[in-house]
Amino acid sequence: MKVWPPRGLAALLVVVAFVCAPLALAADLSDIGFLDQAAIGSLPRFVAANRELANYKATLDRQFQARMRGARSQGDQQKIIVEFQQKMAQRQRAVLSPLFVRAQTAIASVSSSRNLSVVVDRRIVIYGGQDITKSVTDLLESPGGVAPPVSTPPPSEIGFVDQSQIDSLPNFKSASDQFNKFADDQKVLAQQKLAKAKTPADRQQILKDYQAAVSGKQDELLKPLVDKTKTAIADVAGKKNLILVIDRSDLIYGGTDITADVQNALK
Repeated sequence: MKVWPPRGLAALLVVVAFVCAPLALAADLSDIGFLDQAAIGSLPRFVAANRELANYKATLDRQFQARMRGARSQGDQQKIIVEFQQKMAQRQRAVLSPLFVRAQTAIASVSSSRNLSVVVDRRIVIYGGQDITKSVTDLLESPGGVAPPVSTPPPSEIGFVDQSQIDSLPNFKSASDQFNKFADDQKVLAQQKLAKAKTPADRQQILKDYQAAVSGKQDELLKPLVDKTKTAIADVAGKKNLILVIDRSDLIYGGTDITADVQNALK
């Protein structure tokens, strides 16, 4: 089976980010900047860091497989898994954290010098805004340290929501868990039916029935919460006079965090 449903609210709530505006930034607002993060990731020092991590992971994978072959119980296996996850996380922090701090400082410095209230990911911009990618990359590639900005971001009319925090609310998590279990059970049943199917038409019907069942459960459990979240975000944004609300993952600098306000409205 090649087509599977989205996993709970996280997939559906993607649409929430733009309830107060078009599907991308389209206004020529002088205090909004954007950054091509792919260009930052392609800088030599970032490429070298990722290569170092890939080599370390390859070595770690070999050690992990050897240790797992010697494990005598599931408890031993779990301890090994946690141990190696921690080793990888520690190396990632050691290698990437200094680069991320330097990048964040460079972005903040450039943004401050241009009096930007918010910087977003290039992916969500269709028109307008200031492209600060070159200024940031030039600063990152310059020798020596990067001086921090002299001022904090000015108040912004661009708001953002951390959807992962909304997903963690008890009623949201419960609905998501119920949906995921239902989807998993339906997948198992569909696979069993597919194994016994005799014709392409039979297989097509099984897939159709499976997708209909999952879609129906999604509408039953998740859609009401998505609609409620959209309404809450729109209400909070209106009270704070925000012209746009985006997802936290698309925000790079500045912005107005309304996550707590939305969470309170949803409780």
